[in-house]
Amino acid sequence: MNKELHESNRYPDMHFPIQMYTVSRWTCTPHGRGFQDLHWHEELQFTLVTSGRITIQINGEDHHLHSGEAIFINKGVLHVTTELPEDGTYVSFNFPESLLCFFPGSRMERDHVQPYMDGFVFPAKILSPNVSWQADLLQGLWHLKQFQDGEKPFGWQYEVACSITRIWLLLIRHVALLNPSGHHKAMVQQQERIQRLLGYIHQHYSESISLADIAKAAAISVAECGRCFTKTVHTTPYKYLMEYRIKRSKDLLSTTGLAVTDIATRVGFNHANHFIQTFKKSQGVTPNEYRKRMKSGNRRGMT
Repeated sequence: MNKELHESNRYPDMHFPIQMYTVSRWTCTPHGRGFQDLHWHEELQFTLVTSGRITIQINGEDHHLHSGEAIFINKGVLHVTTELPEDGTYVSFNFPESLLCFFPGSRMERDHVQPYMDGFVFPAKILSPNVSWQADLLQGLWHLKQFQDGEKPFGWQYEVACSITRIWLLLIRHVALLNPSGHHKAMVQQQERIQRLLGYIHQHYSESISLADIAKAAAISVAECGRCFTKTVHTTPYKYLMEYRIKRSKDLLSTTGLAVTDIATRVGFNHANHFIQTFKKSQGVTPNEYRKRMKSGNRRGMT
């Protein structure tokens, strides 16, 4: 797995490893991988759409969710939220598999956790309130969300742990694992390639890089590089590079006082005008307008 795409969850309490992220188009609270940020992590994840609609891309496949729906995403699976309207928000619950095992070497770990940890035989599962058992599971996620805000009662960790365990049991009782095959091997190879390609972009985005440079990172041809991006990320290498540069510029706009021209240079644009035009096309606002919006959001208590 490529470390550039790896999200390391920062638990508020390392003795109780669960993190809840609230994500909108502009913010991720607490700070983490939010909208349009391709990544993977070692934890399991349930994402609950709390308003609007979202599109999450997992292993190159788009999953469309509406308010009240959720999705399970396995550990080690490359994913990104690609569509999130102004009114869209979601909450992601991330936790390690060990939380479901009770203790190392348990029968629960051997029979009911480890068999499901292969992201290629069980990558994701959409959960809808229209299915009885899924509606029950979704209720559990809404229950977990209440612990994100407000005062927590004595022993709330037990309540959260029990809720997560029950949610997991509901899930595995109703899903079937895919059988590994030759197609499974091809998918693994495809993921390894795309992670090398994306990792190269993430490391060298501020430089002048070519499509040939990107392809070389995975020891494949330029044509194969283009096919790999189209199949897995649903875009071209050039467009992905531009979007990643814009993402990095957003970080600088919201956390520094650097001039727009300086930010343009830092993220790999040779001309400030090209940067401004590309930014507006991607975000719908100019860099300066984005910076003002972020400052206004922070004054309202957003991060």
